[in-house]
Amino acid sequence: MKTLQTLAIATSLSLVTLGANAADNFAGLTWGKSTSNIDRSSTLKQNMAGPNRFDDVIKNSGTWGVRAGQMTDEARYYATYENVSDDYGNGLKLRQQNLIGSYDVFLPVGDSTRLFGGASAGLTKLENESSGYSRDSDIGYLVGLQAGVLQRVSDNASVEAGYRYLRSNAGTEVAERGVGKVGSIDLHSTGQAYLGVNYHF
Repeated sequence: MKTLQTLAIATSLSLVTLGANAADNFAGLTWGKSTSNIDRSSTLKQNMAGPNRFDDVIKNSGTWGVRAGQMTDEARYYATYENVSDDYGNGLKLRQQNLIGSYDVFLPVGDSTRLFGGASAGLTKLENESSGYSRDSDIGYLVGLQAGVLQRVSDNASVEAGYRYLRSNAGTEVAERGVGKVGSIDLHSTGQAYLGVNYHF
């Protein structure tokens, strides 16, 4: 986690200092709800029969993020660090951390309102913190798309609402303490609806 946070801060600071001709720099916070689709290995399906309970761990789960980048009237590019952690009633617990680079194109619909759409790529870290299981983690890639609306509320502030869909290949082993490995899980995709507030400088 410390490694991803350090990378997020370094990437954000780099983006803020890039380009002397950019219209403005911005930094902000996001809060939303994430739902992750988890695939189980065939071995885990045999050892953990029934519905895929891992799909219910990160499901409409609170997700916070920090971001920084640069914005013009036509587009923006920015880096985001996100963190979501949740558990299921039977002791299953997962944590997902994302470090994302994004690019959006704007479509003005008024003097201070813009629709946006764009693409993202980066890294994701999946951690299995389930009770009764050995902890395991993995870092994989992620790619995705996002769209939403951004509203400028003053010279130095804007708010936005958006939706992001990400595909990933991160996965972890599932090993019961005292028993050993019973299978593995893979993070297939994540959908996220979010709200954000940005400060422009």
